[in-house]
Amino acid sequence: MDDRSATPSARQVELLEAAYQYVLQHGISGLSLRPLAAAIGSSTRVLLFLFGSKEGLIRALLDRARAEELEALHELMPERRGLAAGVEVLWEWLSSEVHRPLLLLWVESYSRSLADQGGPWADFAQGTVTRWLDILAQCQDEGDRISPSGEVERTLALAVLRGALLDLLATSDVARSSAAVRHYATRMNAQNI
Repeated sequence: MDDRSATPSARQVELLEAAYQYVLQHGISGLSLRPLAAAIGSSTRVLLFLFGSKEGLIRALLDRARAEELEALHELMPERRGLAAGVEVLWEWLSSEVHRPLLLLWVESYSRSLADQGGPWADFAQGTVTRWLDILAQCQDEGDRISPSGEVERTLALAVLRGALLDLLATSDVARSSAAVRHYATRMNAQNI
């Protein structure tokens, strides 16, 4: 990491936000600097100066997206009310139409990270899994947070949420995918998870 990322200038913050809004609408995998620069009122030269490279800009955009997502989720999560409650709260957020652009960007970045293990995509998918498991752990009591079975339950909950999210994004069938998540949460409650 270079000094540009340590203390971003006001212009860098402004352009990053504009670029973030652009990728929410247009995607990030095939990002081309020239159309991006034109759309946000900058130049490729300025973007390269401020972010070091196209990879540096993509890394900054991925970090920006992740920060927005994690900030929202940390604020939503019920502390130690049980994993089922956490699943229900997370699903309500995930299934909201308002978050669709961010979640489509997440899916695009996640799949690109799996296919292209280097460059700006490196560790995006793995980092996402780790951070989401940490968020789900907030819902568990201390014993479940540290026990192997608690980790298994968080992993299963994450798999259900991620699968339902992919299904929802593919089909737009909120009712069906929401019913499945609610059914899973009900079963968790019955098992006192």
